[in-house]
Amino acid sequence: MIKEAMQYVLSLGKAEIHEVNGQQYSDKDLYVLREPVASPFEVHTLTSLVEYVKSNFDTEEELMIHVENPTRVSVSSALNIDQRRDEYLVAEALTPRFRFDNWYDTEEFNIKLQSVFVNNEDRKVILKLVGNIKEDNVKTFGDDGVSQSVVARTGVASVGNVEVPNPVTLAPFRTFTEIAQPESDFVFRMQKGPSCALFEADGGAWKIHAIDQIKEYLNAELSDKLAEGTVTIIG
Repeated sequence: MIKEAMQYVLSLGKAEIHEVNGQQYSDKDLYVLREPVASPFEVHTLTSLVEYVKSNFDTEEELMIHVENPTRVSVSSALNIDQRRDEYLVAEALTPRFRFDNWYDTEEFNIKLQSVFVNNEDRKVILKLVGNIKEDNVKTFGDDGVSQSVVARTGVASVGNVEVPNPVTLAPFRTFTEIAQPESDFVFRMQKGPSCALFEADGGAWKIHAIDQIKEYLNAELSDKLAEGTVTIIG
């Protein structure tokens, strides 16, 4: 009895292959022993990514650089026998935060415009308007659904109706600093309080532009590697 029990226990650890109608079957579950893959370390600039790729630090094999979105670029190997990749490095852009589609009071909005957006003509126009709004008369404003007007200072002492610009073209800091920040259109609105808000109005087209800009930067910085055929860049 003990001998039979031992034979049964031993049989549990051995897989047997059976053939039925020309098809092979196993009497137990079989699991693939996967090759280990690398875990990426993180950097925050495209410059660091370029330096890493040029260094051949971890491998001299061909690398795939994937521009996943405007704030993330990864460096990976070719597929291994398990159809998986070593992911060596990930670059994540550090970008300041601005809450689009949310209302800010005029003071906070003024600070955000100056710290989170590239200086351009439309930014100057909005800053001038927001800085000169007459708070005691802000309730007096016109709105036809598209354009707005508010009561603001128009000179040293004079006060008058000022049209709120719409749409406005602005360039928030929202991708890597090594490339030009993409401009896009926004709807600028004001309401009682006074408070201000920006609503994205380009359908996300800026993301495609940013990805293209990142690829252009990497193509230029890694031209030697591309010529050698040791790097492939996709977006």
